[in-house]
Amino acid sequence: MGERSASGRSTGYSHRHLLGIEGLQRSEIEFLLDLADGYAGRDPRAHEPLELLKGYSVINLFFENSTRTLTSFELAAKRLGAEVINMTVGSSSVRKGETLMDTALTLNAMRPDALVVRHQESGAVKLLSEKVDCAVINAGDGSHEHPTQALLDALTIRRRKGGLEGLVVAICGDILHSRVARSNIHLLTTMGADVRVVAPPTLMPSRIEQFGVAPYYDMRAGLAGVDIVMMLRLQMERMQGAYVPSVREYFHFYGLDRDKLALAKPDALVMHPGPMNRGVEIDSEVADDLTRSLIRQQVEMGVAVRMACLDALVRHGRNEF
Repeated sequence: MGERSASGRSTGYSHRHLLGIEGLQRSEIEFLLDLADGYAGRDPRAHEPLELLKGYSVINLFFENSTRTLTSFELAAKRLGAEVINMTVGSSSVRKGETLMDTALTLNAMRPDALVVRHQESGAVKLLSEKVDCAVINAGDGSHEHPTQALLDALTIRRRKGGLEGLVVAICGDILHSRVARSNIHLLTTMGADVRVVAPPTLMPSRIEQFGVAPYYDMRAGLAGVDIVMMLRLQMERMQGAYVPSVREYFHFYGLDRDKLALAKPDALVMHPGPMNRGVEIDSEVADDLTRSLIRQQVEMGVAVRMACLDALVRHGRNEF
């Protein structure tokens, strides 16, 4: 953990927590992806159960509703042999007025080995990580970051394209409110991809160029010649006011259909972090095209990536910190 090989590449992950992709070294991202790739190629039904985290405990603490992220973290921990407790805000003391810090102190007293947290406020996961003794994994905080989503997206691309270096990736849609976009921008630019962001002016963050990406306000121009089209969900729940004239008009200009996809490279692939709003961000014909769409593979890679993160932080991390 944290040592360097003869080639000079890092052989591990050198952080106590995984709060975001920003700040990670390329070698650390490669380490997590390599570890996840090994888990992705393993059929749990055909092999003996893993017990790498036997005797360790993982608490999934979700202040926001989630289906696929919570389920995949639970599966990941169980496939490594860990004990898992799922806590959602609806069944916790938070609804009774307990503060985030009170919750942190209570959970810390239970002495878990890892805490997986999703919270609606940006920065809340980092604050909680400063109050507990265990490893903390950010499962999405407000509009800040969603690091494991970016890692699973990267693994999905790498397994299909062979690598990330030099690929042209267009991230399209609600850039302003998307933690998925932020984590993917950090990861893809770090790994040498050429990243474009495509959105209407109302959904494009100011000074986005500072993140090393090229902004496009016209979908057709933004998709010209790209290798990967990564669509984003239109996050109505985070919008106060009218960011788009109508859903119908949004799809007309920024929804992915066959005509717009034809502007990308002939072998361009389509991604979406889910849940999808069909007919809003993406046409069903494109989303369900198994020759172009990687959406199902993204879900599959989610478990493998989360296994790798738990392994790196709990088993390897215990020896480091």
